[in-house]
Amino acid sequence: MIEINAVSKTYNRAKTKALDAISLTVPDGCIFGFLGPNGAGKTTTLKLITGSLQADEGTVLVNGHSTISDDLKAKHAIGFVPDNPELFSRLKGIEYLNFIADVYDLGKGARYAAIERYTTIFEIADVLNAKIASYSRGMKQKLIIAGSLLPDPQNWLLDEPMVGLDPHAAFKLKELMRERANAGKCVFFSTHVMEVAERVCDKLAIINKGKILFTGSLDELRELKGKDTSLENLFLELVDDKEQVS
Repeated sequence: MIEINAVSKTYNRAKTKALDAISLTVPDGCIFGFLGPNGAGKTTTLKLITGSLQADEGTVLVNGHSTISDDLKAKHAIGFVPDNPELFSRLKGIEYLNFIADVYDLGKGARYAAIERYTTIFEIADVLNAKIASYSRGMKQKLIIAGSLLPDPQNWLLDEPMVGLDPHAAFKLKELMRERANAGKCVFFSTHVMEVAERVCDKLAIINKGKILFTGSLDELRELKGKDTSLENLFLELVDDKEQVS
């Protein structure tokens, strides 16, 4: 479970807040979509959860552990797929995966089984001895996804994970998201692709200009707006209404 409590973040050169006192609870056992246009605050939120950024105000808890005062325990409960698959280009794929396994203190049996499973699923097992510099963007994305799953994290965070993936890999990724949610894990992923979110999400939150506009299920959003229409239409209407009020 991930708990975000009254969190604000302002970048030094910005006059407006990237996040403005947002609160959000991402429960276990569901796929939770984090939706918003580019620049809405999605990536900033994910970086605060992973501990790569610190909030100006508020707290972030991962499985009850503070990302500031108990950061190692919080980080060990997270598997993270960033929005940009920039990796250690001089390493081989297998060296990168072993590095991730070492960070999470995985034993040989557990790491070999996980590496075999996920590199087979994403069809990169045959390139693990090649340098990452030779990988395409899609191959790098698959490697990052595989690495994020090695420790079997309770909380799986994905930032625009479908970008760069071929249709088969994207399908496999969605299967894994559902598998983990069904196993009681927390799956939190950001996207601005409404069609994907509508198909896979159990719950969702919509953010724009650093503020949470809605949290709940798609049915609850339809009830709120009084319309039985697509998530894309509801999203655009909600964001447009908020901008007109602003």
